[in-house]
Amino acid sequence: MKFNYFMPTKILFGPGTLNDLATIELPGEKALIVISSGNSVKKNGYLERLQTILSNRDIAYVLFDKIHPNPVSSDVMEGATLARTEQCDFVIGLGGGSSIDSAKSIAVMAKNPGNYWDYVNGGSGKGMPVKNGALPIVAITTTAGTGSEADPWAVITKEDTHEKIGFGGPFTFPVLSVVDPELMLTVPPHLTAYQGFDALFHATEGYIAKVANPISDAYALKSIELVAKYLPQCVKDGNNIEARTQVALANTLSGFVESTSRCTSEHSMEHALSANHPKLPHGAGLIMLSESYYTFFATKVPEKFIAMAKAMGVDVDSLSPEERPMSFVKALRQLQKNCRVDELKMSSYEIQQEEIPMLAKNARHTMGGLFEVDPYKLSLEETILIMANAYK
Repeated sequence: MKFNYFMPTKILFGPGTLNDLATIELPGEKALIVISSGNSVKKNGYLERLQTILSNRDIAYVLFDKIHPNPVSSDVMEGATLARTEQCDFVIGLGGGSSIDSAKSIAVMAKNPGNYWDYVNGGSGKGMPVKNGALPIVAITTTAGTGSEADPWAVITKEDTHEKIGFGGPFTFPVLSVVDPELMLTVPPHLTAYQGFDALFHATEGYIAKVANPISDAYALKSIELVAKYLPQCVKDGNNIEARTQVALANTLSGFVESTSRCTSEHSMEHALSANHPKLPHGAGLIMLSESYYTFFATKVPEKFIAMAKAMGVDVDSLSPEERPMSFVKALRQLQKNCRVDELKMSSYEIQQEEIPMLAKNARHTMGGLFEVDPYKLSLEETILIMANAYK
């Protein structure tokens, strides 16, 4: 019974909380607003609302709107250069995980010399210390998926080497986060599902990780329960504000899990897939891997799987002891079917079966640390087997 707990982010949670930025203290006088290269936050009016709030408070801002769905290190460096040139003293990430993750990484590089990959741990990263910390970060999430508003992690891809690695520290926790489910009403059904399953797997991985603790377990089981109950409702009716709010809560709880436990190798495997095939949405890749991954681990920590099945609403007491761990996997399959994502295929994203050994090696090279917190130590051959069994 030993753990550390550090979660310094002030979180404004609930429908309408974007409006609270009109009065709450902000950490600077000039912001770099980081958004994706897509049109959603502009089209839906979220960017304009933020700009109006800042203008009314005489807070200057500069817009950086070039972030890719799977963000890349060159974008981070360009954004950091803009922040320095414009003398921004804080960074706002507005959008999904890609925008918030990029905002965190830009905030680091706005205050530190060299290249972003100099500071990354894993793969070809140099793992240099971040001596100057980061600019203050404000996260405004428009999706319920990554939990990035409640953890320090930023996942960025180095384009030339296809390395997709999570990086962060105490300096990359947002100082302030807004979780307003009203901003999530416009997310289309398939992306709602992908994002919801990403949140689910942050919770399930953090629960089975060998660094889990009583705090992360409590967050994880509640997150699993909420996703299982409310995600199908969000997919069916995106305007259901109650369901959106509950899934948003599940997502923020999963961010707490990531702040107190760790992801496991499922995330390493997916990062290898989407680093080499950047059109693959992260949540979709996780869904593709999940049945094979959790089937493999069900026998390694059966009591954990029984607890996760209970959280998903399974009556495990009615099952034989042998059936109970795998009842989680069956519930997971049913949830995917209910959310209409059970037929996703790697081959639809031009992933070739012959690539699997290379992708497995990539996963272990770039984010090998996640394999270290698995409840069972996977070999390369077992990693290849899990990924191959997931291939369609």
